[in-house]
Amino acid sequence: MNRYRIFALALTFLAAGNLLAEEVDTLKVVDVEEILIISTPKENRKLREQPAAVTLLSQQDMQATQVNSIKNLTALVPNMFIPDYGSRLTSAVYIRGIGSRINTPSVGLYVDNIPYIDKSAFDFSYADVERIDVLRGPQGTLYGRNAMGGLIKVHTKSPFTYQGTDFRMGAGTHNAYNASLTHYHQISDRFAFSAGGFYDYQGGFFRNAARDYKKEDSGQSAGGRIRAIYLPSENWKMDLNVSYEYSDQGGYPYFYMGNLNPAQQKEDLKPYIGKISNNEESSYYRNLLNAGLNLEYQARNFIFSAVTGYQYLKDRMFMDQDFTPENIFNIEQKQKMNTLSEEIVLKSKPNRRWQWTTGAFGFYQWLHTDGPVVFHKDGINSVIEGNANAVFDRLAAANPSMPAMGMSINNESLRVSGSFDTPTLSGALFHQSTFNDLLIEGLSATVGLRLDYEKIKMDYNSVSTPADFDFTVTMQRPGMPVPVVIKNKEPLQGNAAYVGKESTDYVQLLPKFALQYEWKKGNNVYLTAARGYRSGGYNIQMFSDLITGVLSNSMMDAVAADPSFSMMESTIKPMKKDLPEVSDATRYKPEYTWNYEAGTHLTLWEGRLLADFSAFYMDTRDQQISKFADSGLGRITVNAGKSHSYGAEASLRASLTDALTLNASYGYTYAVFKDYVTNAKVDGTLQEVSYKGKYVPFVPKHTMNLGGQYIFRINPGHLFDRIQLNANYTAAGRIYWTEENTVSQAFYGTLNGRVSFQKGNGQIDFWVRNALNKDYAAFYFESMSNGFMQKGRPVQAGIELRCRF
Repeated sequence: MNRYRIFALALTFLAAGNLLAEEVDTLKVVDVEEILIISTPKENRKLREQPAAVTLLSQQDMQATQVNSIKNLTALVPNMFIPDYGSRLTSAVYIRGIGSRINTPSVGLYVDNIPYIDKSAFDFSYADVERIDVLRGPQGTLYGRNAMGGLIKVHTKSPFTYQGTDFRMGAGTHNAYNASLTHYHQISDRFAFSAGGFYDYQGGFFRNAARDYKKEDSGQSAGGRIRAIYLPSENWKMDLNVSYEYSDQGGYPYFYMGNLNPAQQKEDLKPYIGKISNNEESSYYRNLLNAGLNLEYQARNFIFSAVTGYQYLKDRMFMDQDFTPENIFNIEQKQKMNTLSEEIVLKSKPNRRWQWTTGAFGFYQWLHTDGPVVFHKDGINSVIEGNANAVFDRLAAANPSMPAMGMSINNESLRVSGSFDTPTLSGALFHQSTFNDLLIEGLSATVGLRLDYEKIKMDYNSVSTPADFDFTVTMQRPGMPVPVVIKNKEPLQGNAAYVGKESTDYVQLLPKFALQYEWKKGNNVYLTAARGYRSGGYNIQMFSDLITGVLSNSMMDAVAADPSFSMMESTIKPMKKDLPEVSDATRYKPEYTWNYEAGTHLTLWEGRLLADFSAFYMDTRDQQISKFADSGLGRITVNAGKSHSYGAEASLRASLTDALTLNASYGYTYAVFKDYVTNAKVDGTLQEVSYKGKYVPFVPKHTMNLGGQYIFRINPGHLFDRIQLNANYTAAGRIYWTEENTVSQAFYGTLNGRVSFQKGNGQIDFWVRNALNKDYAAFYFESMSNGFMQKGRPVQAGIELRCRF
């Protein structure tokens, strides 16, 4: 389709929208919380009237700042950072120095009051989203586990508020296309429904030098949502919400940055430094189904809510896990998850002197994971064979009279299977009371407490196949010109299998205290103290590490038992690798934090200026850190002792004129380890190191957003009713990527813009992202003595058509 046809089609949509147009003024100061049809089951007051640091994004804000998924919230919300690295498998959300790359999240997510328990479901389409609320700091009293960093609440459009059909289609550079269609229909005063679907295709941005420069990160997604709201009587409300989304992505466009020790850089890999060079094609696909039923009953003195949620996730990740042209190893991880949740809440009517909320919450999650790791020839030689030969090297260094020895494995591949069932059961009781006009008018005190119980199990079955290992040992005795080659008489029967069960449970008390003084509606100051926690769990990725350790030890036993090496048996066996118990190797503990905060919400200049300020101090114990295992075989979560973070946040939004609106936000976080001692490689050997005083990784010191909107209103009778200009600049940094703080991303920013030509209910937009084509690292990690980096997306521009009819 050529540009003239596109423009003609755009004019057709604009004309169609004009038929049903109503004169609206988007710059009119509107309290977006007033238009929300679905009330929250737990809060008694609007968000900016509560003692908490909050950011509210309306549908217009999301369009202006081009928010179409959770990862676009980076820096738009003060002290919030979400690295975009490869796929929708996980969404690592960091707020105020608290975050999680794998396993349990540290920031909670609710969509239309339904909890999304697993991070694998966080990244979904925002095609029909009406509003996003972000609460910073622990929200554990009302929301429980894994909300210690904050909470994201997503609200979709209500068919009682929106009527008609919304249509959107767009295209962008880098071969990007998208479209969505949703119909909202109110059949009667008591029943309304909506139904819609979307499709999104991304051609990708980054090419793989090891695969004929094919795009590594192309992908597509499609899905839809059905929502029905029924009001059987004046007191009852039923809200059913069902959504499905399918994603199919290429993945993990990690640039190879070379060996961490330049002196050990392999010559054959030097041409690939600074390039993506995975020799195996990586991918990720996901099926995600979410369903929720909200029931609400309005009694004379209280409101009853029952929220039932169900989530089904089935996905597959295939990853070339060495991320290089070498044929070392890969992983194919498949997850199948079913989660059922239920929450019963009673709360007082609003505008009472005593406002209270009490309730019970529980969920059960079935999660089955298959994660086989396949070692190719290079991986067998470098990992398993390398561990064994390291023992021989240490023997030779300790005793020069010993014969020089070396082992080689003749197997072409090794598959380490992994089948894991990790069910989780959680239950909670909670209560929160707010006493208004305490002693003086406008002064309120809030006290809350939550009792949280969680039980986690792990059934594991991890076996290496084949069990038969064919290996050869070469021994060079002193004074002998020809080495002696000894081939094992029978294939080694490696007893490399782990089958068993583990379980653990936790009981937590999560209190909250707050004082607030409101001298005028929309103007208040507050002090809060709240405790939050992130649940513990098991590192199933550690089993491949345990299996390879067993194989190395089994080979050492076989060598020591051979008659040719009988004189070395007592020397070899003590040099074997010490293998930990499964529970010690795989389990990580919960993480805890206390958050102390002071802040204010101000509504000034007759509502044209909104200002929010907060300062916080967070004290964290047993902080969970994601890192690669010492062998490089997969990511694991470890507890990093103690850390603390402190900082401040500020947000301003001003309607300077009827045409000009400006907004600005800034966040500062200083997050460092207070106590963190671990093992790390120093000069090629594992040593105990302390990271006390080092910055916590993946936590920007500064986040900033500057934005503006200007509307040109055009007299009636012209082609357009108005032209709207939007621009915003988001920035973050410095970000340290490792616990050693040796690699970091300096402060950087990206400029985004949008021009919208509007006619009634139709519009055509031209947009640009990263307009200055800023080159920056969105993610960095180290594995197997190599560094890898994910680049931020380059400049992209496009066109979008919107119409309601």
